[in-house]
Amino acid sequence: MKLPSCLEECLCCYTAGDDPSKGDFPLQKKSPKLCGSNYPLSIAFIVVNEFCERFSYYGMRAVLTLYFLSFFHWDENLSTAVYHAFSALCYFTPVIGAIMADSWLGKYKTIIYLSIVYVVGHLIKSVGAIPSLGNQAVHVVLSMVGLFLIALGTGGIKPCVSAFGGDQFEEEHTSERSKFFSIFYLSINAGSLISTFVTPVLRGDVKCFGEDCYALAFGVPAALMVLALVVFIAGSGLYRKTPPQGNVLLEVCKCIGFAIKNRLKNRSREIPKRDHWLDWASEKYSKQLIGEVKMVTRVLFLFIPLPMFWALFDQQGSRWTLQATKMNADFGIYVLQPDQMQFLNPLLILVFIPIFDLGLYPLINMCKLNFTPIRKMATGMILAGLAFGLAAVIEVKINETDMPRLVPKESLIRVLNLAKNPVQVTIQDKDLFQQPVESFQNPAEYSKLILNGEQQSLHFTLQHQGLTLAFNYTVKEKSVYSLIVFAAEGSLSSHLITDLEAKPENGLAAVRFINGLSQDVNLTVDSNKFIAVQKNYSASEYSLLERDIYNNGKCITETGEFPLELGLLDFGASYTVVITNISGGAVEIWKSEDIKANNVHMAWQLPQYLLISAGEVMFSITGLAFSYSQSPASMKSVLQAGWLLTVAVGNTFVLIVAEAAPMAQWAEFVLFTVLLFAVCIIFSIMGYFYVSVDPEDLEEKEEKRETSSRGNMIGLVTQKTKL
Repeated sequence: MKLPSCLEECLCCYTAGDDPSKGDFPLQKKSPKLCGSNYPLSIAFIVVNEFCERFSYYGMRAVLTLYFLSFFHWDENLSTAVYHAFSALCYFTPVIGAIMADSWLGKYKTIIYLSIVYVVGHLIKSVGAIPSLGNQAVHVVLSMVGLFLIALGTGGIKPCVSAFGGDQFEEEHTSERSKFFSIFYLSINAGSLISTFVTPVLRGDVKCFGEDCYALAFGVPAALMVLALVVFIAGSGLYRKTPPQGNVLLEVCKCIGFAIKNRLKNRSREIPKRDHWLDWASEKYSKQLIGEVKMVTRVLFLFIPLPMFWALFDQQGSRWTLQATKMNADFGIYVLQPDQMQFLNPLLILVFIPIFDLGLYPLINMCKLNFTPIRKMATGMILAGLAFGLAAVIEVKINETDMPRLVPKESLIRVLNLAKNPVQVTIQDKDLFQQPVESFQNPAEYSKLILNGEQQSLHFTLQHQGLTLAFNYTVKEKSVYSLIVFAAEGSLSSHLITDLEAKPENGLAAVRFINGLSQDVNLTVDSNKFIAVQKNYSASEYSLLERDIYNNGKCITETGEFPLELGLLDFGASYTVVITNISGGAVEIWKSEDIKANNVHMAWQLPQYLLISAGEVMFSITGLAFSYSQSPASMKSVLQAGWLLTVAVGNTFVLIVAEAAPMAQWAEFVLFTVLLFAVCIIFSIMGYFYVSVDPEDLEEKEEKRETSSRGNMIGLVTQKTKL
């Protein structure tokens, strides 16, 4: 959940120009009231619509990164880039929705038409997540088309819904209108909080088509968006609908464009200079509009550093979720899905807002500290930077259990001695395995093999009880191997098998079996996993399983069926299970951990969520309130557009870094921390020289300057009027 997608809807969309009591509405019949109060019945439909829409959007977005990673098998950088491209598009499209509503269709029709686009996008996205429907290319095309339509729908209705809700109130019911925005904001947070907790459960805990059920995780949000549209249409007869009255954003852009164009045309030194570059628009636009644009540009100039905050903040759904997949998610009574951690943000926002407003800020005022809005926003930036600093530290600890990163002409190897006595292993021209490998000894860390090319034939020598045996194996670069040594016909033999090169994705456990029996076996690990392993130390492929205790398996041989107990297969670990014997009606096994389990608990992400959520409250709420206090009422929508564009630019920056400058994840976290601290310094300097003003005072000064320049007579009239 992000404040720019809710607070600006509640606080910023409804401006003086949207007053429904003026213009075409005095003759319209009044809407029925809720239970005898002054609240129109129509707002109930709007609030329910908003809850369902926010559930739909945040629920879909919560599982999006893991969908790219697991379903499309994209790498982390591409998954992150596409996620942030989608997020950026969601914050560019509100400009389109605002223009449609104010210049063409009006708010009601814009909400209806773009909600239909929204629903279609959700349905296409859900269909694209059905594994049996087409190949990879079909899934990607359907998903991208669906995401584009969703971005157009959610962004397009963003500036319309809350303003349309404000339109339902009569002029004298201003207090009820303010309370409506609080209820509206609560519905946004409730939808976000519930959906970010529920949809990851639908994805991970429900299985369909033999894997994580992304079709269901996207289908439920689609159903909620259909419900949102139905509820909104159901209240059609109760709504007060204002006609489009022109879009001030377009006028501002035209005014700025004309001023620049006119200035470039009149570059001659003979032409007198003007006090402000926007004054070059005076030939076409009114002094009032030019004066208001001047006020807005002062605030928009302060917006320039802000995208960096959003670049960090929106990575909760991408980089932080990917980090959670590499952590231990067992909380004792509940195993949390990695994408469920995102629910902490809306939860903490609901907790922090009253704490800050009723506790922290009054306490600071009592201490007589001048905690200005600029300083609050800078503090929010610092908190977000510290959050990413903590994320970098956690990433370093996580990497301690990762496999080493392989480079060209390099491989890894280890020895599994399944014979009854120690074995000395020697590789020609390689100084490895100085000590004999004991029987069924837990393998040490992998040893590094330096090759002379992309692949190399290596000569292995095994020494066992006075016997010396030689084997040749071809080893490829950037690969991981296990040399399996076992007894065969009174002597020794060996296999060189390939191991996993990296941890299993999404916190899954990987397990493979080596059959040390003289007969083939069929293994059942759980109700969905059936593995056939041939005799005489043949090895199966790795199977990916959810983290769990597997003690109800079965081993079926020629002589009968026997229970198979594997114990705990932990998060992110890789195991080799050797079937050594069948004795006493049970299967005897030896389990080796090839890759260590995730040993950093997911709870260590809580401090970074605390910091970035506190930073969001100080940055976003304060920034919106401050910027709107510095602009005239008619320009609120322009500032809203500017604020949303800072979010879009921030997301664009993340996708550029992810694709153009890939680096170790901890280093990327440090990079964003340093960049935000640098931007915070720049913003603080800009804020130091910024002088807070009252827009009404500026308008009065502009009017005084204008009238005094027209001559003494006009000045006298002005003076008389003031007296």
